Amino acid sequence: MITIDGSLGEGGGQILRTSLALSAITGTPVKIERIRARRPKPGLQRQHLVAVQAAARVCNGQLEGAELNSREITLTPQAPCAGTYAFDIGSAGSTTLVLQTILPILLCADGPSTVSIRGGTHNSMAPPVEFLQESFLPVLHRCGISATIELERHGFYPAGGGSIRATVQPWQVKAPLDLMDRGKAIGRHADVLLSNLPEHVASREAQAIKHGLHWSRDEVDEHEVKADGPGNAIIARLRHTNVTAVFTAFGELRKTAEQVALDCVKQLRRYAEGDAPVCEHLADQLLLPLALGAGGRFATQKPSEHTLTNAAIIAKFLGDVVTVVEQDGLSLITVQGRTSSS
Repeated sequence: MITIDGSLGEGGGQILRTSLALSAITGTPVKIERIRARRPKPGLQRQHLVAVQAAARVCNGQLEGAELNSREITLTPQAPCAGTYAFDIGSAGSTTLVLQTILPILLCADGPSTVSIRGGTHNSMAPPVEFLQESFLPVLHRCGISATIELERHGFYPAGGGSIRATVQPWQVKAPLDLMDRGKAIGRHADVLLSNLPEHVASREAQAIKHGLHWSRDEVDEHEVKADGPGNAIIARLRHTNVTAVFTAFGELRKTAEQVALDCVKQLRRYAEGDAPVCEHLADQLLLPLALGAGGRFATQKPSEHTLTNAAIIAKFLGDVVTVVEQDGLSLITVQGRTSSS
């Protein structure tokens, strides 16, 4: 059994998700202690509890300690198991983070799987569905991974009530990733999403995006979406031939529409002014698939604490397979995969 200290590095939920996936895939029992020790509300919240339960279910594993606010769990896995699964978080907790917990496991199953998850689809502490659809999954496709995700209903914080549906094929042919440059710029676009709020919120955000980025009217759209409660999000993307970078900002109480738009503008400008093809969020999420597949390399900005912590957890199961080297003002991350082909 491997014991993981949940207070390591950034001390958040990523430690839990990566540990669960690697336990299920390698067949190694894992005990995770001091779960989310560095968060304001440590222990398992609704989203994390469902992720734990989902991971156990898709590998026919046995769980100990899986209850709300628990700070220690043990998973004794069997083997990844394909099937049709449905999970309900019961709050606005992130559906995409639950999916990211079990996606690597289902890739190692012996058949296709379908997963439906209810909860939050757009909140500030997790990647929105568009990030997975347009940035994450297309890069994984280059590694031989076949998976899709569909947004069935929007779910904003705090009401939740959204739903996603994913299909996952078993990972058969594994290819290494080489993502060292963005390639040619081929498009840019932003969507302002609004639910159960005055229309002027979206129009003010759209205007601020166009003004702040010098984008045309055709490059920014406003959408009224159906959701259980009020919600507001901006999804902006820069498309290149080799990668699409997706940036998000979310409406909050006591935060003006212009402030929300400026938050998104700053993120996009920071990326556009650099040369790294992989943003910090994508860098964090590529480590595990590359380590499980044929490996590869990519260039990014200075790695976040999230990324470095994720590398440290992967090392507990697979050894020191992730290396980070500073080169020409960028960070070159190389990942040694488990196999070069299969």
